[in-house]
Amino acid sequence: MIVDADTIEAGACLWADVCIVGGGAAGISLALALSGQGLRIVLLESGKQREHAATQALYAGEVADERLHSPPDKYRQRRMGGSTAIWGGRCVPFDPIDFETRSWVPDSGWPLSHADLLPFYPEANELAEAGRFSYDADEALGRAAPPMIRGFDSALVRTNSLERFSCPTNFGRRYARRLQLAGDVKVLLGANCTAVRLLPDGSAVDELDVRTLAGRRFRVAVRSAVLATGGLETARLLLASRDVAPAGIGNEHDVVGRYYMCHIAGNVGALTLNGSVRDVRHGYEVTPEGIYCRRRLSVSEAEQRRRGLANAVARLHFPRITDPAHRNGVLSGLFLVRRLISYEYGKRLNDGTPATAAIYARHLLNVMADPVDTSAFLAHWVVRRTLAQRKFPSVILRNRTNRFSLEVHGEHTPRSDSRVTLTGCHDALGMPRLRVDWRYSAGDIESIRRTLDLMAREFERTGTGRLEYDAHRLEEDLLRFGAYGGHHIGTARMGTDVRKSVVDRDCRVHSVGNLYVAGSAVFPTSSQANPTLALIALSLRLGKHLAQRLTARPVTLVDTGKPAAAPRPELPLAA
Repeated sequence: MIVDADTIEAGACLWADVCIVGGGAAGISLALALSGQGLRIVLLESGKQREHAATQALYAGEVADERLHSPPDKYRQRRMGGSTAIWGGRCVPFDPIDFETRSWVPDSGWPLSHADLLPFYPEANELAEAGRFSYDADEALGRAAPPMIRGFDSALVRTNSLERFSCPTNFGRRYARRLQLAGDVKVLLGANCTAVRLLPDGSAVDELDVRTLAGRRFRVAVRSAVLATGGLETARLLLASRDVAPAGIGNEHDVVGRYYMCHIAGNVGALTLNGSVRDVRHGYEVTPEGIYCRRRLSVSEAEQRRRGLANAVARLHFPRITDPAHRNGVLSGLFLVRRLISYEYGKRLNDGTPATAAIYARHLLNVMADPVDTSAFLAHWVVRRTLAQRKFPSVILRNRTNRFSLEVHGEHTPRSDSRVTLTGCHDALGMPRLRVDWRYSAGDIESIRRTLDLMAREFERTGTGRLEYDAHRLEEDLLRFGAYGGHHIGTARMGTDVRKSVVDRDCRVHSVGNLYVAGSAVFPTSSQANPTLALIALSLRLGKHLAQRLTARPVTLVDTGKPAAAPRPELPLAA
């Protein structure tokens, strides 16, 4: 069932076998995995079904350098479904090498393997509505499908890996009916967890404090609690819960909030491919089951190991939108309406270059000089994007010249001084706000430089093209928009060493017997991949672990509403 938290009697104490904090992709996936297991599940979601300004403002905070990281209330949605309400739908699994301890990637290595997560990916794909779990072009599209670049045959640089695209699926809207009908799940909207209360000895969670913006307060007593509030908010809640643990829960070694990662990404260089434009597959292809997918350039894992490269991919892309020298009416049209585009995507239409009247005029001339393509693009966008249930993922231009830039998406290596901390300012609920200090390393840029050099040599060796870029401008090109998007990773990282991690391989906080974290906060490394598919798979794995660990018993969701204390939870034994 789904109810408004303001309908809960003030001072009441609810009881749950598992209380999940956060109704985004991780929290909803976990709730669906636990449903039907004989457990009583409560899911606390701060927002409602739609965006609400006062609720969204709870995310506001500080950043050390806004050129490197957007304000904390951007790129996130505090409502049912979380940021799946605004995501682009890109689904990509992590690669086997991402889980390895790599000597050239500081603090790398997961306490679980790619094989441990692999069984949960098919269901994750299904929940994300990204079709079957198949990320090789030959397998997904069939061997008869033309190659990405005809004639480019390299054992070092792959062109067969795919990214698949969700509808994009808003988890809050898509799974509302299932959650509403689930007799063992109670979703409370407008319910903000403001503190995790431990037993006096700190060994386990006793209760969660909950508040609404209307001022209602109540508690949830738990057998197990799961924080599924994203990479930033998870750290905030752990650090702010200080009544028993003075440094914050799980923060005995000052690790919570550290190792904060996003991705290193940007448009780089100029790639000129030889031959016919018909020999290049630069856009979206459709699998037999109707899923949009796209191929990328990537360095083989063996070559990554040999050369000591961090993981990265590159997509064939169009020139910088802000520069009217591209003489493309569609790109200039996007530039002219950039203020009407959401922050998440509009930011990349403004690279900091002053937009003078002359630049506006040149963009307008581009639109006027290219009416056929501009009109065709608008018609395509309305039909295949605006009105379609499964939306065309992004802007793709007709290939007329075989000239592209490379859209690079690279691994951000972990570093302990890239972190989020609490400030002295408080939000409307009395929670301390966050300060984000995102940092990257010279090695991040150098790894991408060497990756581009390898790709350039392979294009030249195969005679298929020429890749040129300005090495002196590479850092500027990759950091033009700062940390990439809403990929908030690593602030409660997973590991076996309690001095350098927050949770174990089962996502349980090391020092607390019944507190877990779901989502990308636990990732020790960031991979080349968007985190959504992996965090869904990891949440499903956590669901299986919790269902096996907790004693299943039939329950009903009949609440007395009495403010009297709930029965003391029977705490599970240590893992």
